[in-house]
Amino acid sequence: MNPNHLWFLSTAVTIRISESDGQDGVSILEHRVPFGDSPPLHIHHTEDEIFQILEGEFRFVLQDQEHRIGPGDIRLAPKGVPHTYRAESPEGGHFLTTTVHGDFERFVRALAHPAPNPGLPEPAGAPTPEAIQALAETAARYGIEFVGPPLSEIS
Repeated sequence: MNPNHLWFLSTAVTIRISESDGQDGVSILEHRVPFGDSPPLHIHHTEDEIFQILEGEFRFVLQDQEHRIGPGDIRLAPKGVPHTYRAESPEGGHFLTTTVHGDFERFVRALAHPAPNPGLPEPAGAPTPEAIQALAETAARYGIEFVGPPLSEIS
């Protein structure tokens, strides 16, 4: 079992470069997400986040602008700016995130557990209000603030 391959909520995350590997605190995390995956609209207060799409189509919201992005696209979510995404491809999506300082990586590690296989975790269903509150409290410890809901399906 790879100690850097984790199940994080409904996603699989592999830590390709850990913030502790170099001197500048750069983290590169590889994400595999199911169709419909969308984190709450959120702000990183301590670090920029760079998204590089490898596979799949996504709706990406930055501030109040929405874009469709896919393989080869790169987006910067500057610290302090609300952002989220939604995986729109039936097969889900695959992307990299790059951050510095380690807060996002430590947030993922705090909530994740070692993945027993290379696939995605089983869908857990809608989180309870208590689970949402616990997630928000953990996020806050790592400089991440939830400011809105996840993206819903386009009607």
